[in-house]
Amino acid sequence: MATTTTNYDAGNTVSAQGMTGLDPALFNEDQLPTTAQDRTWNWVSIAALWVGMVVCIPTYLLASYLIGSGMSWDQAVMTILLANAIVLIPMVLIGHAGTKYGIPFPVLLRSSFGPTGAKIPAVARGVVACGWFGIQTWVGGSAIYVILNTLTGGALTGGALPVLGISAAEFLCFLAFWALHLYFIKNGTESIRWLETYAAPFLLAMGLALLYWAYSKAGGFGEMLSTPSAFDAGQPKEGQFWSVFWPSLTGMIGFWATLALNIPDFTRHARSQKDQFLGQLVGLPIPMALFAFIASAVTSATVVIYGAAIWDPIALAEKMGGASILIALFALIVATLTTNLAANVVAPAHGFSNLAPSKINLKRGGYITAGIGIAMFPWILVNHIVGWLIAYSALLGPIAGIMLADYYLLRKTKLEVADLFKSNGIYSASNGTNWAGVLALVIGILPNLPGFLAGVGLTSGTSDLFATLYTYAWFVGLFVAGAAYLVLAKVLNR
Repeated sequence: MATTTTNYDAGNTVSAQGMTGLDPALFNEDQLPTTAQDRTWNWVSIAALWVGMVVCIPTYLLASYLIGSGMSWDQAVMTILLANAIVLIPMVLIGHAGTKYGIPFPVLLRSSFGPTGAKIPAVARGVVACGWFGIQTWVGGSAIYVILNTLTGGALTGGALPVLGISAAEFLCFLAFWALHLYFIKNGTESIRWLETYAAPFLLAMGLALLYWAYSKAGGFGEMLSTPSAFDAGQPKEGQFWSVFWPSLTGMIGFWATLALNIPDFTRHARSQKDQFLGQLVGLPIPMALFAFIASAVTSATVVIYGAAIWDPIALAEKMGGASILIALFALIVATLTTNLAANVVAPAHGFSNLAPSKINLKRGGYITAGIGIAMFPWILVNHIVGWLIAYSALLGPIAGIMLADYYLLRKTKLEVADLFKSNGIYSASNGTNWAGVLALVIGILPNLPGFLAGVGLTSGTSDLFATLYTYAWFVGLFVAGAAYLVLAKVLNR
């Protein structure tokens, strides 16, 4: 995946930027600071990027999780709005470095982890993205399968293939959607910006159209929106709201917390700090809350229309029938593609590139991500791995804490960019690893590890203390790791 200017070579660009003595093994043209020609993203582009990522099936299902836990629709929507307002803070703060210095996430990590040590958190971020990439690609392929099966009158149904466990038609639809990603990987971040910019208004229009269809078809939104909270007086979970709210809030924050880490991959293309700030402010919290409301309202209407609550958008599209199914599923395909490219391709592509920059550029890193997406058999893992991925995301809070502590409190937002590409520069510490960052990462993860292991079923349970800490996992990891890093940086890097 190349950057927006692919006709220059890395050596000429380094000379033009006045950087000398760089280690050839630590950079390629995709990792060097963006030039003025690369800064093509205004606030509308960044807002469109977020709308394209927000409108997806997992986001649609968030409200169902909260309502299923006992919240009323308005409590669910407000929880999602608050979570995204909170995660917006590190998004903007970490994004600042990308815009100021034009560097991607793995390069920024070198300031706090060292050129070699930075590979650890970069790959950790990439692993969770690869998991989501496979799942989202399977979802998009499923939508294509439903469309084709509908058009052919059910002719595509067939037995499962050996080893794969799905039909040949399902596998071919998955491969077709997977191959569509390769086009955008080949053409780079500018092609992704183009897709997100044009897809955003279409996706918003489709969401509002779905809302109108549900309202008119049901003659209102039905019973769900008038159902009281299960935590109200006289209800089954009276007085238990806060015990459900805090872990739910942490989970909602964890949904996009991974993007807070690698947001410099996008803000490095922003024209100004105002553009990156305004674009994220407009594009993240409000669209998330709006989409959560649409999901709640439409599902509420399905109770009246079909006699049962239908949260799965693909299942709902099948129920709608006629031309509506084609329009709805096409919108789902576009929504899944825009989310997958931005959220689940760019980050691991940069992470894999950072493992061996002289050999793996961003395009090759994207192809590696796509290959892992097939190898993980996402149609099998989809029912088991989502809980792991959300829990795993909560453990990435320490990386954000270390990055923020380093950039704002230790460096005062001042970086020597050339040294980020030197194996013997000021950020290299011991053999290319800043052990203050690595040890702080371990310290930040440890308090949440017992709760994580219990949460994903690897242990039978944990103490009340660790269970409580895990309720606030992202916050705990962020603050503990950030504080540990500041102390260790002074002790180890004198």
